[in-house]
Amino acid sequence: MTTDGAATHGMTADRRYGHGLVLGKFYPPHAGHHHLVRTARERCDRLTVLVCASSVESVPLADRVAWMREVHPDALVVGAVDDVPVDLHDPDVWDAHMKIFRAAVPEPVDAVFTSEPYGEELGRRFGAASVCVDPDRRTHPVSGTAVRADPAGCWDHLAAPVRAALTRRVVVLGAESTGTTTMARALADHYRRRGGVWARTRWVPEYGREYSELKLAELRAERPGATWSDVAFHSADFPVIALRQAELEEAAARDGSPVLFCDTDAFATTIWHERYLGTASPGTGEIAARGRQHLWLLTDHRGVAFEDDGLRDGEHLRPWMTARFLAQLAHTGRRTVVLTGPHEERLATAVAAVDALLAEGWHFTDPLPERR
Repeated sequence: MTTDGAATHGMTADRRYGHGLVLGKFYPPHAGHHHLVRTARERCDRLTVLVCASSVESVPLADRVAWMREVHPDALVVGAVDDVPVDLHDPDVWDAHMKIFRAAVPEPVDAVFTSEPYGEELGRRFGAASVCVDPDRRTHPVSGTAVRADPAGCWDHLAAPVRAALTRRVVVLGAESTGTTTMARALADHYRRRGGVWARTRWVPEYGREYSELKLAELRAERPGATWSDVAFHSADFPVIALRQAELEEAAARDGSPVLFCDTDAFATTIWHERYLGTASPGTGEIAARGRQHLWLLTDHRGVAFEDDGLRDGEHLRPWMTARFLAQLAHTGRRTVVLTGPHEERLATAVAAVDALLAEGWHFTDPLPERR
């Protein structure tokens, strides 16, 4: 065993190789996987990472390949479907796996890098050196099994694209002046106070408001004294708003906690299009359909005084908007909780709904059985 945790079949730890190979399920990828890949990349002129996924696993192969490509842009990352159960004692099973591996990586391999006991046999079958990296998981004490069992407990071992995919996204939406911003901020503060990984909980402001401020400012530059009632919205505005809202949400999910609170989303923007223009917006709807939100908290207008802050003029439309939000949330099958009563009651209802969502876990399916 060398000082850097790499055993190399009797070879020196600083030996370089031409073409290296790392393979695994990466279900999902974590810090231990990334340490293995980076170690291999430092030792090789070029590196291939082979992501093998079985059909029974709940994280798509394409997602895992995309995550690994983002984290390791200096490696060639390829994917393969491997539905052969693992049995390290059966030569025929090894042959079946190698057929898949060779089809995905047909060029000669000089060294295989693993953290597993099967590395020796894998290297032999590739006609390559076997390099074992940190087999005791001392550098990064984490495993795919541990991540699947408790993603929140392993959050700090996950890279940004994986965190973004696993973050539970909660949307607060409602008609004008119904407290969506107040609620989103209060929820983020509540979960931050739980400490640990939850201290990084974030909320995403409503981009539509920023966009509205810009439109009013632009109009006033041309017409000093213009007011909100002079601002005109066009259909092309709403996909821009929805797309930017989605981008801000995605960025926040990449470096926050396991839960993210969003003051409206692209779906809400489709209803705002109806409110201003009276018709649906297919372009905005397409952006909303790509969303990865999990829970929608609808703030009821009843019991909340209307406040005109200079960017509002729809007090008379609040009952229609509340009803329209509720109807479309139900029609599209979105998980919805309506928040009513005073703020404290609404916050308690919201926290209970979010806690229920988090308590359900992440529902990874089990990988194929392994006989090691």
